[in-house]
Order: sequence, then structure tokens, then C-alpha cells
Amino acid sequence: MSAVSSTELLKNAVHQDSLMSRQGLLQRLFSVWFNGFVYNQIWEDPKVDLEALELTSESRMLTISSGGCNILNYLKVQPAHIVAVDLNQYHMYLTRLKLAALKHLPDHNSFFDFFGYADKPENVDNYYRYIQAHLDQDTRNFWEGGFLKPKRINYFRKNIYEYARFGYFVRFLHGIARLAKANQKELLKAKTLEEQDAIFEREIAPFFDHWIVKWVGNLSFSVFSLGIPPQQYDYMKEESGGDLVNLYRARAKRLFCQFPIQDNYFAWQALGLRYDFENRQAVPDYLKVENYDVLKNNLNRVETHITSLIDFLKAQPANSLDRFVLLDSQDWMPPAVMTALWQEIARVGKPNTRIIFRTASPASPIETALPPALREKFVYEQERSERLLQQDRSAIYGGFHIYHKPA
Repeated sequence: MSAVSSTELLKNAVHQDSLMSRQGLLQRLFSVWFNGFVYNQIWEDPKVDLEALELTSESRMLTISSGGCNILNYLKVQPAHIVAVDLNQYHMYLTRLKLAALKHLPDHNSFFDFFGYADKPENVDNYYRYIQAHLDQDTRNFWEGGFLKPKRINYFRKNIYEYARFGYFVRFLHGIARLAKANQKELLKAKTLEEQDAIFEREIAPFFDHWIVKWVGNLSFSVFSLGIPPQQYDYMKEESGGDLVNLYRARAKRLFCQFPIQDNYFAWQALGLRYDFENRQAVPDYLKVENYDVLKNNLNRVETHITSLIDFLKAQPANSLDRFVLLDSQDWMPPAVMTALWQEIARVGKPNTRIIFRTASPASPIETALPPALREKFVYEQERSERLLQQDRSAIYGGFHIYHKPA
């Protein structure tokens, strides 16, 4: 699909208010900003996803792709089929690069060099030697650049996790931390949760009191690089009572203090823009050597499309899928679009279909957005959703939601 098509898809998803309104203007600024390379990894915890999804060898999934990590993490349990879609073509180019690298790089070491270390000089040579010929032309153009276009494949010799808009934003935050004399990387050396808590209070908590953080943290466009659209920002502002910096402080403490730092790769990315190379515990499952052969041998189960969830579903036969991963897309959608999406899920979803998604605030918008007759087709597993939210190591969302379509 062309860049123009991707742009139109984003406009359709984000532009909900008039251009002449403040909210409408912010929505258009966001769609311009988001129509680029935003995420270098996904920020939803696959351990939580897999527990909620209850995948079997018969499962046929539809998921938003984002950075593609989730697809490979799901693949380790070998569902029958995974369809990945995304409005953002650049995220799909990263996903397709990961899939081709897993298939064509010669061994696990070269694959880990590419996406684990992500800063080895030989990564670029390996791209041209093993991967390039197996990519579609649009994906190649994105990574190889051209006249007045960056050669993004070179990110993999500089550390890809410092790039993309998310990487730039985290580097900006690290710059503020240096001004505030906060040594956030000290937390990576902690041995216990008690040590993590003490280091957080000493080195990180004061960061949120810095005047730059207080100023920037309450601006709606300041979180565009986190992939947070204006409507999602509004939910977060409502939840925080207007003080978003305190909300960020609470979620940062959960990220850095609620889970052992030794295996929380989300915390390693936030603190150091890298994974744990030495012990290789704080790395995504798709990069672990014990999963390598299973993933490589099951790549034929994955297909990718640059399109919207609704457009893809409209082309599918009834009762053809049974697992849906919507990421945080429900926060982007007005009630009419949510209704159209869930009507398609009700049609395409088999009996015992399971659906998961995340939201900026704790409440599920499905409870009020859907017409009663459509809402009654799904069961909300609210207690389990709340329990699994507390186990999500990325800790950046306010809500995690599980629904199922009864038999």
C-alpha cells in the first residue's frame, strides 16, 4: 500500500473534530507526527497478552502490528495463523524486516546482534548479504533511503532503540534527567525490589519536580512521540485530575519498582535504550535462544497488511478468526467507529473468540460506546483484566481489558 493510502488511513482514524476547533487541530498535528517511524519496539507486555488470549494450536489471530515484537512473541506458542495489520506503514516495514531477518539470517547470534544489540557494524553488511533480496520494494526503500531520504538501515549499527520518534523522545527525557542530576541508570544495578524503590526515590522521583518536566509534561503534543493521540491524552488528563506529571510519576514507579529489574526489558529500554546483553534475561522472548528454532520454523503462519482493522475484517468470511489484539486503538476511536469494528468482530469471530486491548484510563470504553444489542454479544472479564493489568511490566497503560464471545 502506498504512503498516500497510509496517510489517509491515519486521517480517518484520528480526525474526529473540526479543523477549526482546538481538538481538531491537535488531531491533525498528531496524524502528521504519527505518520512516521514512531515505535522501535512494542510497549505491551506479551506475557500478559498470552495469559489473556489462551492461544491454542487452532487459534487464528488478528493483531495490530506496531513494531512487530508482539507477533514473534505470540508465535512461540505456535497458533495456527497470525494476521498483522497496521495503519502506519513504517511500523510494518520494521515488522517485515524482523520477519525476513529471522528467516534469512544464518543463526541466532546474527539475529540477536541485529535486534538485541542493534548496534553492531556487521548488521548492515548482513542486511545486504542475507535480508535485502527478500523484502518488498517499499520496505527496501524505507530502510535503504534514497535521494534526500535517510539510510535508516544504518540505525542498526548505531542502536536502533535510540532512533524512531520514541527513541528521540526518551533521549530528550534523558537529557532533562542529566540537567536534574538524576542518575537513572543506577537502577539497572539494583538486586532487590527494595533497592529499586530506594534508588527510584533518590534518583528518579525528583526528576518529576523539575520545571521543564512540569511544563512539558502537561502539554498534549509532548506525548505525540509516545503514540498518544489527543483523545487518549484527554482520558489521561481526566484520570489524573489535571496533573499529568503526577500520573507519569506513579506509572514510572510501577515500571521501575513493581517488577524485578533483572528481567523487565521495558524498564531497561526506558532507562538505557537497550536490553540486558550480559545476562540476557531482560530481553523479549523472541530474542531468546531457546525460542529461536520454533519461531524460525513457524514463520509461514504470519501474514502482514498495511490497512485498518475494519477494512481488513470486512473482507473476511464469518467465523474465520478467534483472537483479536487491538492494542490501544479503542482510545483512538469515536463510538460510531468502535461500533463498526465490534460489529465486524462479532461477525468474523468464532464462538469462544477472545479480544484484548489497552486504554490510557482504567475504564473500558466498550461499556458505554456500543449499542446494548451489540454489547450483549460479548462478556467482559473485568476481574481478570484488572488482575493482569497489575502484572503488565510496561506499566504505561491505565487499563487492560479482556472480552470474549461466548459459544
